[in-house]
Amino acid sequence: MKNCLWVFLFVLLYNVSGAQVIVKKDPEIESMIKEINADSLKANMYKLVSFGTRNTLSTQGNATRGIGAARRWILSRFNEYAKQSEGRLTAFIDTVTYISDGKRVNRPINLGNVVATLKGTDPNDHRIFIMSGHMDNMRTSVMDSVGDAPGANDDGSGTVAVMECARVMSKHKFPATIIFVTVAGEEQGLLGAYFMAKKAKKENWAIEAVLNNDIMGSNNSNETNIIENTKVRVFSEGLSVTDTGKVAMQIRSLGLENDGRSRQLARYIKEIGERYIDNMQIVMIYRNDRFLRGGDHTSFVENGFAAVRFTEMNENFTRQHQDVRNENGIAYGDLPEHIDFEYLRKNSGINLANLSNLAKAPPIPEEVKIDVKKLSNTTFLYWKAPKTGNAKGYYILMRETTSPVWQKKMYTEALEARLPYSKDNYFFAVQSVNEFGNESLPVIPAVGR
Repeated sequence: MKNCLWVFLFVLLYNVSGAQVIVKKDPEIESMIKEINADSLKANMYKLVSFGTRNTLSTQGNATRGIGAARRWILSRFNEYAKQSEGRLTAFIDTVTYISDGKRVNRPINLGNVVATLKGTDPNDHRIFIMSGHMDNMRTSVMDSVGDAPGANDDGSGTVAVMECARVMSKHKFPATIIFVTVAGEEQGLLGAYFMAKKAKKENWAIEAVLNNDIMGSNNSNETNIIENTKVRVFSEGLSVTDTGKVAMQIRSLGLENDGRSRQLARYIKEIGERYIDNMQIVMIYRNDRFLRGGDHTSFVENGFAAVRFTEMNENFTRQHQDVRNENGIAYGDLPEHIDFEYLRKNSGINLANLSNLAKAPPIPEEVKIDVKKLSNTTFLYWKAPKTGNAKGYYILMRETTSPVWQKKMYTEALEARLPYSKDNYFFAVQSVNEFGNESLPVIPAVGR
């Protein structure tokens, strides 16, 4: 520590007015984003709708109708993408028999998630990043498994976004592993996501981030008629259900109620998404989800993983969970003609940019600490390099305690830093970064004694 170096200000991420300043763009990520195609999203959307219904309780044996036909088609698309991956992408339908719960499942069903895994190229890098959407849908009654239910936005939008990102990213190599999954049973109570999350916890998957996409393809609200095609919401919880006992006491004592893993992921998504996608604002919503509704990311956060939900800025509830009909002059139904495919393209790009940046970045720095041994008007941070990966240096992040986003970003190649800012007045974090500028998730320092 005696060789501590003062670090110099690298770039101010947010100026006093809140405008973002671009740090550095990875040319490969820029190229991938340009490959995302609105026509491809549209073609897949109309194909999904053509199955008539994708209710989890619908037929599984019909070749052209029902959730069985839909999930087999999704698998076939993933297998097509696999041909361009040099063996890195593999896909299958992960199934489990779900017994009737007397509520939203009235008989035993074969529940199946379509999972495509893009294996990381570094055998020592066990990190996993997940992008999800739910392929199932519903009519006005969740138990109606027979009638037509287009489910274009809820959640055809998230499903085709997952497929499009898999199509583009399967041609590229990443040190860490990325999983693209379309889950079933969301409308029946997040069944498919809980199945996957519980399996991941039991098998100790090293999941660092889950990006769940649900209702993110339109921008015209009912009642208020607000059109917001330049904004998307990211929902994130503050404190995890695992933050109990001494952990909760430490969070309280350090004022870190707004710095849980999912909340840090949301901040990261905002920075990276706005770095790469022009004319899009990522609006962080400081709650896990919307009122009276729930999303698949909850299945993961309840199992201790960092997970967030992408959702359009203003929802149209006449186009969700509705039989297609005209009633009192209102056209109800979740139809593909209501989708803004350019908006969906941009939201897909936000996902791709974040997945790519995370999977290309080095692992997080280890044992990040803040020195509190004595009173001072400076801040001393120290950490250890990640055991694997290609970390070239580190970003030190800094923000005022009331700021929703990181305000300063400082670069150093040392493993410690003394900053001319009081530890009492700011929050700090440390990220690993490689030579291309891909940065890991931030790590809030623990107290060093």
